[in-house]
Amino acid sequence: MSALRFLYRKVLKRRDIAYDDLIFPKVPRKLPVVLSPEEITKMIEAAPNRLHRTILMVLYATGIRRTEASLLKVSDIDSERMVLHIHRGKGSRDRDVPMTPKLLEALREYFRWKRPRVYLFPSTEGHRGEEQPLSDHTIWYICSEAAKRAGIKKTVGAHTLRHSFATTLMEAGTDLRTIQLLMGHAHLEHTMVYLRLSQRHLHAASNPLDQITVGEQSFSRKRPENYQA
Repeated sequence: MSALRFLYRKVLKRRDIAYDDLIFPKVPRKLPVVLSPEEITKMIEAAPNRLHRTILMVLYATGIRRTEASLLKVSDIDSERMVLHIHRGKGSRDRDVPMTPKLLEALREYFRWKRPRVYLFPSTEGHRGEEQPLSDHTIWYICSEAAKRAGIKKTVGAHTLRHSFATTLMEAGTDLRTIQLLMGHAHLEHTMVYLRLSQRHLHAASNPLDQITVGEQSFSRKRPENYQA
């Protein structure tokens, strides 16, 4: 559609066409998949090694994107301020995300095991080289495989943990502005989708059916003459 508009408006200089009538097709807006805390626990416990386990914990504890996770450096861990520094996030925006003592302890155990030098999650010598980070596709694969090992039937990727992080915060009562800052969203409207996922918000309104009293009534078991199964 964009190509046709450009052709007729810019190239052919056609002014006799009502371009506003050329409607773009609507893109279906599906709700993202989210996991319960119990499902997240199963995924983490199903991780085959400490690298996979730590990556899953970082993604769920911070809500960062898979590319942001792949580019994390050891120097980005600020244990004094209890934050992770995210550099070159989406839109080239830097931000800090908070760490918890549980996440910091997991990172320390991972560091003692892996001894990374530059990137927190380095690649292997046989792939991109030990001084290079894991690819973001590898992080997606780690999440997908962990879900399969845990017996989760939903379609799961790294972004699923990001959505689950935000939804859990929403259900815990965290305000939208704070979630927006933690997620690194440029616009608040991108964060508002989690209002549609939060069970706390979905069940906050009283149901109209519960406001009325319906008396018991006996019905004949005989089917109507025009009944069709």
